Amino acid sequence: MDYRGKVVIVTGASSGIGRVTALDFARRGAAVVVVARREALLRQVADQCQAVSPKSFDLPGDLGDRSFAEHVVDETVRRLGRLDVLVNNAAVSKHKHTYHTTASEAEDVMRVNFLSCLWTTYAAIPPMLRQGGGFIVQVSSFAAKVPPPREGLYAASKAAMNAFSEGLWNDLAGSGIHVGIVHPGPIDTEIWDKEDEPPSYDGKKHPPEIVSDAIREVIERKRFEITIPRRSPQLVAARVMRLLAPGALRRGMAWMEPVPDELLERARERSRKGKRLGESD
Repeated sequence: MDYRGKVVIVTGASSGIGRVTALDFARRGAAVVVVARREALLRQVADQCQAVSPKSFDLPGDLGDRSFAEHVVDETVRRLGRLDVLVNNAAVSKHKHTYHTTASEAEDVMRVNFLSCLWTTYAAIPPMLRQGGGFIVQVSSFAAKVPPPREGLYAASKAAMNAFSEGLWNDLAGSGIHVGIVHPGPIDTEIWDKEDEPPSYDGKKHPPEIVSDAIREVIERKRFEITIPRRSPQLVAARVMRLLAPGALRRGMAWMEPVPDELLERARERSRKGKRLGESD
């Protein structure tokens, strides 16, 4: 596919998957609009994109704010006249035991990981309809297929993204707008250093470039779903067990990351005091 003259939005572009994806599109000639909260880092990415694609620019802000999420699409179309590709990659991690989480945290995760995707997608559909088509790529997670321990909130936000996107497959038929989902497994980004509680996973982490390659495959081959890395024995085994032996999968997860007795007892004690989940003593 010739990306010269195309306009691409990449959210969560200040580092990791979003950064390499934005730079990949820029090197291929697309005008790239990079979006994230960390303004200084985002500016660096925008500068690198502009060096090879001068029309690229940055829009720093919080995608958890609906008005800003919609503004990203509106401002892109206003300044560049069209929108060909929307990559919804922005997300916050949440590796934290349920007993330690709060309802407010759950709302924050859903707002950034799912609702921002819905807001930008809804804003992108009208201009894509006007121009005759476009591509929307949702960067989900394998956790949405097989939720790991302590990641129920994160997995739920990505599962919501998946169901929303799958519903669009039929609803947008004949529009020229293609929606695809990428499900990354463990990717080597800074997200591992930002977890609320130490993750138990200590296996191989894959480079973010495999995600940017999958994003382009969604576009160029009109793929609906891609799980990467494709031949990971861990991901294949987890998916098969989830479908055919869910009880064995649950026992395996409980063995790898059991709930400590003291954690359960502290949760019971707080409940006796009338505390909600996540409230301090």
